[in-house]
Amino acid sequence: MILLVIFVASFIFAIIRTIRTEFASCSIPPEVSNPGKLRFIVAVLIVASTVGRIFEKMELCSSLAVKRLVFSGRRPPPAPGVQQEDAQFGRVPVRLYRPRAPPARPRGAVLLFHGGGWICCSLDSHEKICQYIAKESDSMVVSVGYRLAPEHKYPAAYEDCLSATQHFLQHLQHYAVDPARVTVCGDSAGGNLAAAVSQTLAGRSDLPRLRAQILIYPGLQALDFNLPSYQQNRGVPLLFQERALFYSLQYVQGDTSNLEEILQGAHIPPDMWLKYRKWVNPDNIPEEFKVRGYKPHKPCEFKPEIFERVKRFCEPTLCPLFAEDAIIQKLPESFILTCEYDVLRDDGLLYKKRLEDNGVPVTWYHIEDGFHGIVNLFDHFGLSFPSGKKGMDRVVAFIRGL
Repeated sequence: MILLVIFVASFIFAIIRTIRTEFASCSIPPEVSNPGKLRFIVAVLIVASTVGRIFEKMELCSSLAVKRLVFSGRRPPPAPGVQQEDAQFGRVPVRLYRPRAPPARPRGAVLLFHGGGWICCSLDSHEKICQYIAKESDSMVVSVGYRLAPEHKYPAAYEDCLSATQHFLQHLQHYAVDPARVTVCGDSAGGNLAAAVSQTLAGRSDLPRLRAQILIYPGLQALDFNLPSYQQNRGVPLLFQERALFYSLQYVQGDTSNLEEILQGAHIPPDMWLKYRKWVNPDNIPEEFKVRGYKPHKPCEFKPEIFERVKRFCEPTLCPLFAEDAIIQKLPESFILTCEYDVLRDDGLLYKKRLEDNGVPVTWYHIEDGFHGIVNLFDHFGLSFPSGKKGMDRVVAFIRGL
């Protein structure tokens, strides 16, 4: 009994100590939407992370398993007026959502790739988003359950999303979908996947052309982790500067070795810095996004051994910002959502400029008090964020206007 009490007390003490330590490195600006709610969510995530590490040391389960459980959450009940079913597109699991009311015309469709840093989240985690889009935009939604890293490294997630999209485009008649109104959509890592799939299918003549791409705070490059948004928001939840690179490394190589050197830019040869600097350049970011502070960063000395490990960072199917203009020019109409307090803000701004410079119509919505993940919290019980709901409604309005 005494041993049990000691164990429980140590367990609680470890959690409290971790919360204090991690909160000290966490920065929540007062201007951010509902800072009190955000602090509570951060505390819950820190507790879950601590429990995961303790369970891993006790060899009960991996910390990643706990993280995935928390991020997937409890599956919400079916939404009134929306019919849903699980299916397989080849070897890729999908979940289909259809409004029950008969359509006035053939419906459009949205293929949704969930976020979660390529390592977390699932069909369940994004169910409310899919239900809402299906009901409010009167569209069919196809949620794609791609394989996760680090068990399945790049390009597994990209290949699954591409395969599912191709399968769907080849069988539109079966689903009574208008072939002229098929859109790809994703948030965070899912936005990365949506951009990569859209680029791959651009110019294909054997499949219906995508009508649009919707990129919600997407991660689009792994060249420069010191852009203004990375510097300004390095400690702002729900995505820290180091955590963004952590996810990228898990996806590419299955571990996070050399993280510090890559943060400083040691992973890219000087000639590649020069090549990609025309697209990934702080000079391409409007000055109003630098007023909260920005110090130009010079990459540290290039280390060839690190480049060999992460050289796939230079592939456009992993970093869509690196695609050539000839591909960008063929992309469909685009919607990009960014948040002010998000390390990935500038990825979206840089891609917006590239699209516009190449004649692609872009609808841009910026959440001034938003943080990474806010749209996913548009309807999250007592922890919902009105700004996230506004962002979700802008996405729906864009779909309805196609």
